[in-house]
Amino acid sequence: MEQKEPLFVMIKNTEQLYQKVLQLLGQLIAIPSFSKEEQDTAVCLEQFFLNEQIPVERIGNNLIVRNRYYDPNKPTVLLNSHHDTVRPNKGYTIDPFCPLIQDAKLYGLGSNDAGGALVALAAAFLHFYEREELPYNLIYAATAEEEISGTGGIELILPALGPVAVALVGEPTQMQMAVAERGLMVLDVRVTGKAGHAARNEGVNALYMALEEIAWFRSCTFEKNSSLLGPVTMNVTSIETENKQHNVVPSVCTYVVDVRVNELYTFEELLDRIRKQISSEVQPRSTRLRSTAIPLEHPLVQAGLQLGRTCYGSPTTSDKALMPFPSLKIGPGDSARSHTADEFIYLEELEEGIALYIQLLKNLFEQKA
Repeated sequence: MEQKEPLFVMIKNTEQLYQKVLQLLGQLIAIPSFSKEEQDTAVCLEQFFLNEQIPVERIGNNLIVRNRYYDPNKPTVLLNSHHDTVRPNKGYTIDPFCPLIQDAKLYGLGSNDAGGALVALAAAFLHFYEREELPYNLIYAATAEEEISGTGGIELILPALGPVAVALVGEPTQMQMAVAERGLMVLDVRVTGKAGHAARNEGVNALYMALEEIAWFRSCTFEKNSSLLGPVTMNVTSIETENKQHNVVPSVCTYVVDVRVNELYTFEELLDRIRKQISSEVQPRSTRLRSTAIPLEHPLVQAGLQLGRTCYGSPTTSDKALMPFPSLKIGPGDSARSHTADEFIYLEELEEGIALYIQLLKNLFEQKA
């Protein structure tokens, strides 16, 4: 059987792009960029595009660049990933801020989540930047605060982007297509009893009341099971009483519930169901991180299927949850490596990621032409 050339080799000029963004990724690794502290990586990214003679719009620690022949009358594809990182955990055996290439891997904090996707999308943007005949506009946005779902990231720049037809969200997915993503709703529950002396067995124990409610959360199941995301899951993750005295029956107990939502339910539906079962006060911390799904018939998904990419539902949340337009999560690297000690990305993953992003966009453009 005739061996096919690798996709990377088939696309012109990608070797130069690869070397350019590999150097950029090394520079980014060397700069601490914890959420809300991304100002220095923002400067690094800004300088990268300015060196390419590309105008940059900066909003907070977010950067926006548009293709040279941007036309407001054309639909827009957003290429988005984030440049903030979590803090390195104590298991690191190497310097997390020293980019190290060893055994065909690039080590360093943020190399996999989501530096590889961030720079691979930048390479794809550069590949198409000078093209005048594109049927879509391209906007590349490097955003902040993704790791904490902060309001100073993608949400902050949405008004500046203008209408967006569809987005490519760069996260480590092994270059498979995350067409759906679980939503996250965190609930604070406050149980009110009545204080009393423990020795006389007085009062109404709020902790015991909470345990009865927690038993319901543990056993409750919701009927609609998603083929992509599975069932809605609820887990109680912390509990405490306001009273710290051993001989006083607690009058107040609070606990936290982590609710992971599939695309078949709204937060409002679930809250209504929970409040009908739980007599205590239930307050959602936020309803921003909603579940999302892009139709399998969408041209961008079809463009990926042409490349042999598979579809799946992602259990993790990303900036995709905050986008009010169709979006597809896909990128080089492996989600299982995210937030782990001695984080790394294979050089081959980065190389292939660039090529696949370019070919994915080509397939999309050809459908539009």
